[in-house]
Amino acid sequence: MPSAAIREQLAAFQGLKSDLFQKDFLLTWEHPEEQIRAILALAETFKQLHQDGYSYRAFDTGLAISIFRDNSTRTRFSFASAASALGLSLADLDEQKSQVAHGETVRETANMISFLTEVIGIRDDMFLGEGNSYMREVGDALTDGTAQGVLHRRPSIVNLQCDIDHPTQSLADLAWLKKHFGNLEQLKGKKLAMTWAYSPSYGKPLSVPQGIIGLMTRFGMNVSLAYPEGYGLIPDVIDVAKKNAAATGGSFEIVNSMEAAFADADIVYPKSWAPFEVMGRRTELLKKSDKDGLKALEKECLANNAKFTSWECDRPKMNLTKGGKALYMHCLPADITDVSCKAGEVRAEVFEQYRIPTYQEAAYKPFVISALMFLTRIKDPGAKLAAIVDRARSISL
Repeated sequence: MPSAAIREQLAAFQGLKSDLFQKDFLLTWEHPEEQIRAILALAETFKQLHQDGYSYRAFDTGLAISIFRDNSTRTRFSFASAASALGLSLADLDEQKSQVAHGETVRETANMISFLTEVIGIRDDMFLGEGNSYMREVGDALTDGTAQGVLHRRPSIVNLQCDIDHPTQSLADLAWLKKHFGNLEQLKGKKLAMTWAYSPSYGKPLSVPQGIIGLMTRFGMNVSLAYPEGYGLIPDVIDVAKKNAAATGGSFEIVNSMEAAFADADIVYPKSWAPFEVMGRRTELLKKSDKDGLKALEKECLANNAKFTSWECDRPKMNLTKGGKALYMHCLPADITDVSCKAGEVRAEVFEQYRIPTYQEAAYKPFVISALMFLTRIKDPGAKLAAIVDRARSISL
């Protein structure tokens, strides 16, 4: 018999409006707050069903296609897990093994992979100004193919990380915060420090910090963004965070001190990223395949990073947080000092203290992706979820 928790979650989900059917999910701030709440409620229901040993299979056939233009562990396997749990078969488009390598156009590729496809998940995060645009180009090709009768129905696109946002990560982070603090209302007034941290590499995308400030400011949190001079984010996303904070009664500030951001914080999220200006230069060099230029840029940026090795999450900084007990968060993998690198984002003793919580944070991602697949493909998600819960009830009788 499905637990009372599952029945309560079903009721909570059915009380929320979802309007994602046959749509793409590319940026969290393109969707209303109630939609975000519906995604989290559904993800929590799926998580509880799976924990209790019940299937939430929703499809009898169909493909979920992943396109990863950058390396991935958590998101790649979360997407695969979500597809399997819902009953979709997984196919991964390796562009080097496809006709893309021979000059096949985006328009043609998008249609050729989509004949019986329900969802396409795309990660394209390394080219500033290109990743989100590529996803929209694929979407336009799918819309045209459907209108022309090539495709019986248009697949939905889920952003698995682009140059602007990492929505499945920030939604999983929000789901973990909801669980940790009890509910979304408890987040109002909580201080979150989204801070740059030192890394011995230079090209980490901007999308995680941008995703965090773009989403957490929507729930009345006091978000403090900290980075050394010159390590700013995309200005348009900064504007989104400011507007969100003003609308929800929270606050948003930018400081150039990790200690200032950590002071009295309830949550800390120390994570390295490359400067906005550097990612722009890097994109132009990558487009031209300028290997010498890329090597020179890397040398320059690593030297600049080395000026800020003190931007590390250590015990003294954690002691500055509220009661010295702030929740540490990270999208993983973290650069752990004396473990994965000589000097990095976080001291080993701090990371070890919060290692299991960061794993619990990551554990929400397959269920968030499941929720996005379900909501974009199921016309009446409330009725379908009720049927899934009824099926579980009949199996357990």
